[in-house]
Amino acid sequence: MIYENLGVDRFKEQMRQSLSNETLHSRTITYAKNDNVYTCGDNDELIYFIESGQIKLLMLSPEGKECLLAIHTPGDMFGELCLSGLGARLETATAMEETNIKQIPGPKLFERLRRDSLFEGFVKYLAVRIADQQQVIADLVTVDSEQRLGKTLLRLARTMGKKDPRSIRIEPKISHEELSEMVGTTRPRISVFMQRFRNLGLIETNDDHFLVIKEQKLNEYLAQIA
Repeated sequence: MIYENLGVDRFKEQMRQSLSNETLHSRTITYAKNDNVYTCGDNDELIYFIESGQIKLLMLSPEGKECLLAIHTPGDMFGELCLSGLGARLETATAMEETNIKQIPGPKLFERLRRDSLFEGFVKYLAVRIADQQQVIADLVTVDSEQRLGKTLLRLARTMGKKDPRSIRIEPKISHEELSEMVGTTRPRISVFMQRFRNLGLIETNDDHFLVIKEQKLNEYLAQIA
């Protein structure tokens, strides 16, 4: 599902510049790979802005099984659910590599949104985030794991990728284990599907070891097997 026509991409760029200005003189906090920025159950009213690195958001089932909700990269913010007033964090935020982050208290974020006339864009941004999560939930119930993987790769390409002439490359490293946590299947099955996608020319790895998504071909393949 594609939402760019809502102007969310433009808002994200405006928001990144706004948060960069807001945190210009704030202390940068560095997290090593696998360090937690916060964990499920923590209480705070901080929003986090990524200067460099990668953060993944995880939820745990009562049985201890991990569900990877999202991956965030430089320029992204996360932790905004604290603005809901629900109290304790529902997810855990973990660094996927060494990551530099700045913190923004909720009230300061609202002040910045007002100052830069970004409230309308922020509401649209949150609405798109909700729509994306609803689509992920629907896919878990209605489509098989191969289709879920394909849709996950397209979503990652849209949110994290960089456009090439006929494809999108994903530069952040995402393991098969992390893909399995996003898709809701086993790592061996992810490996089988990824190899199938490669054999069909739907994805490839370039000389820089970046994952390249052939967006149109992958969309057409998913439509065929739906």
